[in-house]
Amino acid sequence: MLLNRPLYLQQLSTALTRSPIVALLGPRQVGKTTLARLSLQQSGATYFDLESPVDRQRLQNPELVLGALEGIVVIDEIQNIPQLFSVLKVLVDRPQNQAQFLILGSASPHILKNVSETLAGRVEFIELTGFDLSETGASEWRNLWVRGGFPRSYLATSDANSAAWREGFIRTFLERDIPELGISIPSVAMRRFWSMLAHYHGQTWNASELARSLGLSDKTVRSYLDILTGTYMVRQLQPWSVNLGKRQVKSPKIYLRDSGILHSLLYLSDWETLLGHPKVGASWEGFVIEQAIQLLALPEAYFWATHSGAEADLVFFHRGKSYAIEVKFSETPTITRSMRSAVDELELAHLWVIHPGQHSYPMDEKITAWPAQQIAALREQMG
Repeated sequence: MLLNRPLYLQQLSTALTRSPIVALLGPRQVGKTTLARLSLQQSGATYFDLESPVDRQRLQNPELVLGALEGIVVIDEIQNIPQLFSVLKVLVDRPQNQAQFLILGSASPHILKNVSETLAGRVEFIELTGFDLSETGASEWRNLWVRGGFPRSYLATSDANSAAWREGFIRTFLERDIPELGISIPSVAMRRFWSMLAHYHGQTWNASELARSLGLSDKTVRSYLDILTGTYMVRQLQPWSVNLGKRQVKSPKIYLRDSGILHSLLYLSDWETLLGHPKVGASWEGFVIEQAIQLLALPEAYFWATHSGAEADLVFFHRGKSYAIEVKFSETPTITRSMRSAVDELELAHLWVIHPGQHSYPMDEKITAWPAQQIAALREQMG
């Protein structure tokens, strides 16, 4: 079974009409190869899978081999041979070049050293994430929240099979994927850090506290965090600062980007177990934030918090106006002093309180309760 991903297909098709190199990036097993094949099924594209020993052998002399090709050339898992970036730069700069390159990778430009600098002005980046509510259908929000958006996890025939797939994914990621990026960290140490991070999900980053808990240095835990961020496992949501008299939080908040992976690391295998866990509210917050960033196509997103307790879970901007989202795991959320403070001090055009219920209703002139199932409709509310 496949879910249609029309927005990504359109985005990829458009990028291929205007850029000599298109980079489709995202975590392992999120469907990059499937999306590329669906998009290019009529094009007669040439494929190289750099996890295949045969294809790696074919590219022993990449400039010679790739330089002779025409049309679209797909290079999958390009992070396995990062030297190809400089080769692609040379090829697309040649006047006689007849090829266009679609590169697929499981690490961000930050992790893929020098990719942004090497291919500056020649590459367009597209980030592919897991399924969102527009793809699964809004009524499937419970399954999507519990299982996460990785296709094989979400589409599994049972919660048990979904949990088994996620555990296998975590092990493979630690034991194979990270070492293939040239990063030498014992898988046991990274698993311990990742699990610890799951318990800090939704909290402000505190390197010293985590370092003490793990018996590591601040620098080491910072490097671990950057690796998980660069491989799309973790989101560091940065703080938004405004010129106020109040002391504002300056450290990022940490979220595991896929709720299913979070639940696996917390040993939460189904809906009932999740509802009874102390982290259910934090899990819901992270899930809603990821959905909002995807469904609203937010290029930049922040949180806001002061040391006196005022906060907004998600702050973003659209056509010169400021908006915010507050996330509550309650079907009947109420207005708090923190919400009013956010509206006033951030000069918000509107604040939406996202909840798991089915109805939207005004709570105040600039505050509206809004169901998570209808997050995509906020685009119309913003105009």
